[in-house]
Amino acid sequence: MQDNVVSSAPSGQATPTRAIWGVFDRKERWSLSSRGWLMLACGLVLATVVFLQGVYPFLAVTHRVNSNVLVVEGWIHEYAIQAAVDEFRSGGYTRVFTTGGPVEGIGHYINDYNTSASVGAELLVKNGLARESVQMVPSRIMDRDRTFSSAVALHDWIRAHKPLVRGINVVTEDTHARRTWLLFQRALGKNVQVGIISVPNVDYRANGWWHYSEGVKGVVSEFAAYLYAKIFFFGAEPEHTEKTSRPIERNSSRK
Repeated sequence: MQDNVVSSAPSGQATPTRAIWGVFDRKERWSLSSRGWLMLACGLVLATVVFLQGVYPFLAVTHRVNSNVLVVEGWIHEYAIQAAVDEFRSGGYTRVFTTGGPVEGIGHYINDYNTSASVGAELLVKNGLARESVQMVPSRIMDRDRTFSSAVALHDWIRAHKPLVRGINVVTEDTHARRTWLLFQRALGKNVQVGIISVPNVDYRANGWWHYSEGVKGVVSEFAAYLYAKIFFFGAEPEHTEKTSRPIERNSSRK
């Protein structure tokens, strides 16, 4: 059924502009021409190329600051641990901290030696660093914000032990670097300069990551996680989180 509202067609015949009791309107509209669709397709191709070429170096950033303190995320693979050892030896560092919460697969905190911080500390010693140079700083929190919780645990350790720390360089794996940099800086505050060192993944090529399932998974998930951390996540203020991490003794690596 049609309403009585009509418009004049070029042929002189009345053409309805509404139908079914006015539920539907017939209106003139603009649409893309073949040239417009071609331009849109070219724009999408260009955007895809820019994303593929630019997102990896954006995420896997390296930016050192002047510091004699190195921080290593304890969950990283052994090839990245070896890169951290090389960085420590060549960079003039005097101390290295390892961070991380309960190891994956146990579901909750058990003790400090079942944390990524402890695992990372042992791997550093195994790969040649002196035990007295390595200090593990475990987090006892296991949730979706593990990187931030690890950074807050380091913040609390520094406040409790009061070493002179003006800056740190954090070692992590490739695409995790941008988010690690952001969250450590938020946790440690403006009084500590945070640098970041990204270790390339040995399982795929950085300039062709989209050809590897591991590369696609890593880049896409880390890009989404970084956007979430940048836009939506701010975390608790460090000074209100001291109860979540008690001080670690100076010589706390497993013997």
